Amino acid sequence: MEPEAGNELEVEGVLNPAVTQGPDGELYIFPRLVAKNNFSRIGIARVKFNEIGDPVGVERLGVVLEPEMDYEKRLNGAGGCEDPRIAYVACVDHYIMTYTAYGPQGPRIAMARSKDLFIWERLGLVCFTPYEDVDFNGIDNKDASFFPIDLPSPHQHRSLGMLNRPLFPKTRPEEIVQNDDIHENDQPKESIWISYVNLKKGNDTSLENARFTSHHCLAHPEYAWENLKIGGGAPPILTKHGWLLVYHGVQKHEECTKDQPAFYYSAGAMILSEKKPQKILYRSPEPILIPDLPEERIGTVGNVVFPTGTDRRDDIGQPNRIDVYYGMADNKIGVAKMEIPDRLPEN
Repeated sequence: MEPEAGNELEVEGVLNPAVTQGPDGELYIFPRLVAKNNFSRIGIARVKFNEIGDPVGVERLGVVLEPEMDYEKRLNGAGGCEDPRIAYVACVDHYIMTYTAYGPQGPRIAMARSKDLFIWERLGLVCFTPYEDVDFNGIDNKDASFFPIDLPSPHQHRSLGMLNRPLFPKTRPEEIVQNDDIHENDQPKESIWISYVNLKKGNDTSLENARFTSHHCLAHPEYAWENLKIGGGAPPILTKHGWLLVYHGVQKHEECTKDQPAFYYSAGAMILSEKKPQKILYRSPEPILIPDLPEERIGTVGNVVFPTGTDRRDDIGQPNRIDVYYGMADNKIGVAKMEIPDRLPEN
């Protein structure tokens, strides 16, 4: 998918989509549509396939969310409903969308829910309990997604787990580069965290006024290809080995300087324990997808592949095939396929 000629809603790009199968069995994609002045909406389109089952294009169907609430709009007239992820969460009987609401305080995680993928009800900003002496509600956060089923929390409560990436002060790659690569803050570099919300008894599935707690840092930047930061990508998907998380990692570009920071965004894979997702069973030491095509190297932000959606191909009898949908250089949307091996490689 690429910006449609003459479409003012897409003049600055289509990127970073959520992907999910609808109640009708069709596959739907929810791209971030960027208009002039970085004004972002979330669209909806139906994925089109060729005769052998490969995705080849989309049919645009409109817009599902645009900045309307105070927490989505900024004083200069800009605003953002950005980078959605969607999971059908069985225990609350809704599709849950997490997205970045770019409002006056900076990027924050917001939620919406839907029964049919076309009509969405906002649930507001995600609310966190404090972590040690850090107010999670007072810092930027992005890249959130839900596990599709209820899980036991670290305290063995029946809960929903949400991946997220709190952005602690002085931990952005640009700040690290400008500080001679010295990471002064005691907080970890931008990392992937899990937070939980305890499920109420009965049929209350609104998630309104929910407070996420039991925060746990799942993974820090570890390998060279992701040594500046990592963040969640597509929502976790259950495989025969455990929960597959296709995520992004960032390293410096060889032409990076203090005055002109430049980075590579690549994709990697983790497998998390099915019953205890805080436990990492496998993590790819090398990226599984790098910026290589011209559309990935040249764009609004060059050298970026940014995975945000996956589709397990049960529909064509290939449950070990995972199609990965991703942003290309913050301008277009690409798709790649991966195969789940019979055995996990040794780290």
